[in-house]
Amino acid sequence: MRLVTFYRSGNNENMNADAPVMPLFGIGAPMREDRNPDIAAGAAVEGGRFSFFGEEVGILSADGTRILPIAETGISYPDMNTLIAHHTPEEMKVLRDVSAAFNIALKKVRGTSVSQETSENAEGDQYSDDNLPGNFPGLEVGSQAKLLSPIPVPLQDVICLGLNYTEHITEAAAYGKDTLTSKNESFPVYFSKRVNRSPGDGEPVPAYAGLVDSLDYEVELAVIIGNDGKGIKPEEARDYVFGYTILNDYSSRNLQMRHTQWYLGKSLDGHTPMGPCIVTADEFSYPPKLRIRSLVNGEVRQDSTTDMLIYDIDYIIADLSAGMTLKAGTVISTGTPKGVGMGFDPPKFLKAGDVVTCEIEGIGTLTNPICD
Repeated sequence: MRLVTFYRSGNNENMNADAPVMPLFGIGAPMREDRNPDIAAGAAVEGGRFSFFGEEVGILSADGTRILPIAETGISYPDMNTLIAHHTPEEMKVLRDVSAAFNIALKKVRGTSVSQETSENAEGDQYSDDNLPGNFPGLEVGSQAKLLSPIPVPLQDVICLGLNYTEHITEAAAYGKDTLTSKNESFPVYFSKRVNRSPGDGEPVPAYAGLVDSLDYEVELAVIIGNDGKGIKPEEARDYVFGYTILNDYSSRNLQMRHTQWYLGKSLDGHTPMGPCIVTADEFSYPPKLRIRSLVNGEVRQDSTTDMLIYDIDYIIADLSAGMTLKAGTVISTGTPKGVGMGFDPPKFLKAGDVVTCEIEGIGTLTNPICD
């Protein structure tokens, strides 16, 4: 099942002008505050919670062309963070059944043979909604709905792993000398990214000319934690995985290199896009062995598989949770393979006008243009 956050096209015209605004997020988006809302089956959330006005959670069709708002299933959550934290197994079964029926109906109407197990269009197929009946459920991506990052505002900083593919260690060391090397190769390198707001597929990523002179890309498989946990054993780790998405760990190398820690160089606003969806963990064998690639202006830069991780998902979750609580909705980005811009001679850093595409098998593509 592919879960997304979206808003309906033209929704800006219907926003409540009297809704409170959160300028902290830098876009002045109208917000609404819900206090102790009924989430589902009488569940309640203590305290206050803000969600962006007009944002909804939905199910993305297998071919990525249509969205079914989950509110139409009789299960309603105001945002992805709340769904992840408060879903029940019974609700997830309902949503999976609805997702399967949604894809089967779409296939029948279109008369195509699109697989339910892949988010990528069958090669050469060109889909049109012209033959869909007027009452067909869901919204067409683009004309009726805009995809956002699946978790536009993570509740906590994203936890990242550095140097978690062997060949990336070599290219990082060649560029960064002592700054981009591990102090002890027997243990993973962890760092965090502050995320003001995560861009989604198609949204621009700022170049920060004058501040950043070496903007780099890093395609990564991100793991979404589905239940609070502490002291999780490696053999239990898979039970805490809600799903997976693509994350591009944009890195400002000049800022990263001038500090002994990487936080500033990793945390500029707009430098943590995710998407296009969260694919629930049940869609993949475990641990997932998926092809992972990045392209810049159509040129393949990174090409590997997620089973090449030095520290796998079981280890990461057990290691982190040994002394800290991993809360539902936590995003863990598992590291990037070789082929980043700093790994070339001379380096191939990004500039305004470039287009970066990240691909992970079974999840889809995350494409972002670099803007001034």
